Amino acid sequence: MGAISDVPGIRIGHQQKSGDGWLSGVTVVLPPPGTCGSVDVQGGGPATHETDALDPTTLVSTVDAVVLTGGSAYGLASAAGAQRWCEENGRGFAVPGGVVPIVPAAAIFDLGRGGDFSARPTADMGYAATAAAAAQTERHDVGRGNVGAGTGAVMARTYKGGVGTASLTLENGVVVGAIAVVNALGLPVTPSGNREPSARPDAPLNTTLVVVATNAVLDVAECKRTAAASQAGIARALNPSHTLADGDTVFCLSTQAVALDRSDEAARQFSLITLQSAAADVVRLAILDGVASAEAVSTPAGDYGVFGAR
Repeated sequence: MGAISDVPGIRIGHQQKSGDGWLSGVTVVLPPPGTCGSVDVQGGGPATHETDALDPTTLVSTVDAVVLTGGSAYGLASAAGAQRWCEENGRGFAVPGGVVPIVPAAAIFDLGRGGDFSARPTADMGYAATAAAAAQTERHDVGRGNVGAGTGAVMARTYKGGVGTASLTLENGVVVGAIAVVNALGLPVTPSGNREPSARPDAPLNTTLVVVATNAVLDVAECKRTAAASQAGIARALNPSHTLADGDTVFCLSTQAVALDRSDEAARQFSLITLQSAAADVVRLAILDGVASAEAVSTPAGDYGVFGAR
């Protein structure tokens, strides 16, 4: 499919509203039980939830769902809906009396883009997006463009942003996929290497959110390093990136299905470096896919031609 859903077990659900003051939504990445994960935040203006729990030094190593949402910090309320769905379905960290689902989240700034500043994602929208993900079949087609968390996304007040996705399969059978919500201060780098004009200085808060997923067996520390390496894909796709006005955040999920070659230290390092290099590449492709899949706002749609088709 050329999508993050090419990673076995990964499912994506979108929920959005537009019209009547709304232009926002939620995207949920629902991995299989037992998925390990971590996160890397390099933007200067992040809006996140439960990311501290993904540090390699903390107690929990698994992730039950990842929520990407509009609505800035207000939209993080949608994570409660995803958590409720997980609890109802017995997914979470076991504690006396039940489970506590681990549901990290990150938000883009799209407040007021539909006209109503108070129209932002809710817990019910997070629940609906999670249920939609759970209803998907294996290797399903992933909605792109102005859907889910990409509904109200823009880039530098010049282009419409949106959701993009991509995947790569390595020779050892490892699959690496990514989904990106492009709401950046910067503009895309063209295939020729030339950069688009600088973003307008009056652009509001912005963010590129990414989830990288792989079927390779990684521990939390290796997920953390892979998320950090994947940030290079944002820098290759968008200029500028990781600014004070961006909340650039990358999650990394490992479904623990395909063992890497760890026969000796050199093999271990080569396996991880190869995987992390592919992760950066697939993030770049997912971001450009999000640009190509979105609708133009204030410039001719033909301007997207330099970024290529899906």
